[in-house]
Amino acid sequence: MSEKNRDGKRTAREQLKIDREKQQAAEKRKRALIVGGAVVAVLAIAAVIGVVVANSGSDKTSSASGPAVAPKGAQGKDSLAIPVGASDAPSTLTVWEDFRCPACGQFENSFRDTIHELENTGQIKVEYHLATLIDGNMGGSGSLRAANAAACAQDAGKFPAYHDVLYENQPEETDDAFAKNSRLIELAGKVDGLDTATFQSCVNDGKHDSWVKKSNTAFQNSGYSGTPTVLLNGDAVFPKKGDESITPANLKKWVAEANKGKKAGTVSPSPSTTG
Repeated sequence: MSEKNRDGKRTAREQLKIDREKQQAAEKRKRALIVGGAVVAVLAIAAVIGVVVANSGSDKTSSASGPAVAPKGAQGKDSLAIPVGASDAPSTLTVWEDFRCPACGQFENSFRDTIHELENTGQIKVEYHLATLIDGNMGGSGSLRAANAAACAQDAGKFPAYHDVLYENQPEETDDAFAKNSRLIELAGKVDGLDTATFQSCVNDGKHDSWVKKSNTAFQNSGYSGTPTVLLNGDAVFPKKGDESITPANLKKWVAEANKGKKAGTVSPSPSTTG
């Protein structure tokens, strides 16, 4: 084989190697873009589900009976908001949720760590409002029962941890597992000090049922399109804020922009879960 032919084959092999490396780099960038867009895509689908939930059917649990007994520490108009985080935080994240709502579960499981980080550094407080849309659309009472149990957890000062446990153990939308008080009490065992006789009585007696129904009526009269509805200082941020889709990084950025030049709130420890 002549030297010229050897040089030609060597050059061809080198070019082939370069082409393969370029292709691998392109595929790596493509995979990164797919992963980076996964949260946005999932939440965009979840947002559509939320709109469908809000606009279909009627809520069969909307007629309250008896006085509305708000949980301890509830705030806002008619005491319908459960606050979490520093009361003097410079920004407020308002969240309307339904514990049976799959879109709410997607939101919570995607943004839980980010929201807790912002709470624990005094950058935001969160005001949770509870709705029971799925009960009306799918039948059953799991939304109502879970919301009452969450309000009972608020009475015990354990709402944040129990709220997270409910979403971490959320059943399928068509499975009304949360309608069973026994299941809600079982899940309370995952939160330190929550599963007490007082909590069990509160859950079994439906102490806050009328309050939950009043909260749901407030949601239906609010003009919001579905759950979850998420507002930062009154401006919608789910599934996007302006032209930007919500992501953990964007939520942090939006909060930082809102808090520019403002002092962080005073933070106190939050109840933990036992796992």
